[in-house]
Amino acid sequence: MSGLSIAWSPIVPGWLLLALLGLSLLLIGYGLWRGARGVLLRGIPLGVLLLAVADPRLVREERAPLNDIAVLAVDESASQTIGERRARTEKAVKDLQQQLEQQTNLDVRTLRLGAEARGDGTRLFGPLATAMSDIPPSRLAGTIIISDGQVHDAPSADTFAGKEAPLHVLLTGEEDERDRRVRIERAPDYGLVGEQAMIRVMAESAGAENAGVADKKTPLPITIRRNGKVIQQLQFTSGQMADLPVTIETPGANIVEVEVAGEDGELSRMNNRALVAVNGIRDRLRVLLISGEPHVGERAWRNLLKSDPNVDLVHFTILRPLTKDDGTPLSELALIAFPIRELFEEQLYEFDLIIFDRYSRKGLVPYQFMSNVAAYVRDGGAVMLAVGPEFADSSSLFDSPLQTILPAAPTGQVYSDAYRPTLSDLGQRHPVTADLSGAVGMGGAPTWGRWLRNVQVAPTSGQRVMNGINGEPLMILDHVAKGRVALLL
Repeated sequence: MSGLSIAWSPIVPGWLLLALLGLSLLLIGYGLWRGARGVLLRGIPLGVLLLAVADPRLVREERAPLNDIAVLAVDESASQTIGERRARTEKAVKDLQQQLEQQTNLDVRTLRLGAEARGDGTRLFGPLATAMSDIPPSRLAGTIIISDGQVHDAPSADTFAGKEAPLHVLLTGEEDERDRRVRIERAPDYGLVGEQAMIRVMAESAGAENAGVADKKTPLPITIRRNGKVIQQLQFTSGQMADLPVTIETPGANIVEVEVAGEDGELSRMNNRALVAVNGIRDRLRVLLISGEPHVGERAWRNLLKSDPNVDLVHFTILRPLTKDDGTPLSELALIAFPIRELFEEQLYEFDLIIFDRYSRKGLVPYQFMSNVAAYVRDGGAVMLAVGPEFADSSSLFDSPLQTILPAAPTGQVYSDAYRPTLSDLGQRHPVTADLSGAVGMGGAPTWGRWLRNVQVAPTSGQRVMNGINGEPLMILDHVAKGRVALLL
């Protein structure tokens, strides 16, 4: 399409050109009123001058219309892989592209969206609006969405980016599809051990009202499990939401699983279960610290454990072993008898953590009580051994019933050279050691001070999280049945 037109490009501002034109007309009019001879002839140069200042140009335009744009949005979320939806989608895309490409003055833009769906559902319209942001509304012919209809960011009609043009949706599912699903709407991150945590659950049977085999009033069997064990069975109706009390059984992660029973012919059973982890914490952490002998490091233990107001610390230091006999009169000894039976039999399971600090086997705690400690760990307790040279000699705690729960055996070698401990590859991401201050400095080397001793052991189980001199194990962690063991060498 072409056409001719005149374009004006005055070399002076428009107001000045109009002022010159007005002045010229006044002069010519005044000459005509006075009857001056040759007024019109004198007006010709003025007109030519004004025309030159206006700079008229003859413009010839060649115009070609821009093609309209049709947008074909394809939903590639995980729910599109159910049944025959993927095959139907690809067939519809191929047929639509062939039909639309036969239209004159029409460009087809195919967008594949939703593959990066997050845990909060399929996001289709947000990415679609972003992809269409460069399309002028006057060029948008229409939008076609091929989806199963499970979209979680659908806007209102007046806020949709392509509201100026038609919007069509092709559903890839079948009319009689049905599916049961369960969702955990709300759950606490933490709960007190022995107390109940409220978990809000919703179950529904989508499409049941159209399936001809069930309706929304059909009971949905719900099973609640904690750490793999069934703790409750309920009946829900479709769409029902309820708060379920779940007792926090153990410290640490308590895995709560909610499952709705499947039915024949439903789309998928992957969404029939939902999991949530509730971390069990104690109102107060009870710690028993037993120091086998007085030494400088036990003050560090006390300062560390007493700095947390949520820790109840019971600390005993063995000042006088049974084998010591220096003739000191009993009346001059201000010592109390070590409460062996109370600690290791009557009140053992009241403690959350037992620490043996430089403790050696010198007949103070009989074998049967050490067997109680090993059973305490298997039943879910926690024991830490912070050992020194005594672990490598004949009075080592390894030569006791604790041997069955320890992750390493002493070799008898003790290194006394200076070194800087390092985290192992596992220790750099393990929750016990990953956040240790000074573990990694410039160039990857630790910035903490030197250590001067390392007890050599032969690991038999567990996970090494810290390395000592020449790569020897320095801290080993292990799970024993329901409990945990730490060995600091």
